[in-house]
Amino acid sequence: MPRGRDVWDGYRRANVSLWNELTTVHKGTAMYDLAGFKKGRSSLNGIELKEVGDVEGKSLLHLQCHFGLDTLSFAKKGAKVTGVDFSDRAVNLARSIRSEVGVRESDAKFICSDVYDLEGKLDGQFDIVFTSYGVLAWLRDLGEWGRIISRFLKPNGFFYMVELHPLLNCFDQDSPDPSSLALKYPYFPRSRSPLRVETHGSYADRNARVREPASYQYDHPLSEVVTALTKRGLRVEFLHEFPFAYNRIFPWLVQKKGDDRWTFVAGTPPFPLLFSVKASSLAGKQ
Repeated sequence: MPRGRDVWDGYRRANVSLWNELTTVHKGTAMYDLAGFKKGRSSLNGIELKEVGDVEGKSLLHLQCHFGLDTLSFAKKGAKVTGVDFSDRAVNLARSIRSEVGVRESDAKFICSDVYDLEGKLDGQFDIVFTSYGVLAWLRDLGEWGRIISRFLKPNGFFYMVELHPLLNCFDQDSPDPSSLALKYPYFPRSRSPLRVETHGSYADRNARVREPASYQYDHPLSEVVTALTKRGLRVEFLHEFPFAYNRIFPWLVQKKGDDRWTFVAGTPPFPLLFSVKASSLAGKQ
């Protein structure tokens, strides 16, 4: 096996190991509220509920689904769903939750697979391919990612993504107040090799103890995301940017009473925290 492939596989093994640990951490956090989900709470946020629309009777492929709360939320809305994640611990947990919330296996399947290996583990095509929140950093090749999306979309189907805006990677997210916020990292990728990121807890629990020392992550500007889709013949229906998020990305973001969104402190010039994109597969696609 070529040395280059060995290196990439090493990065992936480290990332899988980290996400196996994070699965154990996340299932007990307030952010995921697994107890509330089992009592009937939907994990889907306002953006994707509005922009994906009615999924009743549609087939939906959820890439990088973690332990499947969004996948199962779509199943409860009438979709026939397939969730995919490279963490075996996350997939096993998703299957366990499925049985606890009364969703049939025929309505919600879970597959343990890296996105790039999916063709060898899954057949067929779907009305919707969906992915969301924190997925881009784990994708080494967006060109191949776009091909995989196109491969699994039916003619006249669509891909939908809502994600943290790539601009956020330029800032120190621990900046204590807006006045200390400054550009710290380049927006464009520094090289084809991933960035080694030291593990310090989790976005869902900053104080979590995680044994995996580091992960290997990739930077992708917004233009690369759009190009990866259009190069595979998908037609971009919209690209939206939002000045709010559903988790506290910066410690100085604030929430209004009764609003689950985190927004900018009054007087702070806003910039995008999230983006969404919808891209359609053309009729007659092979």
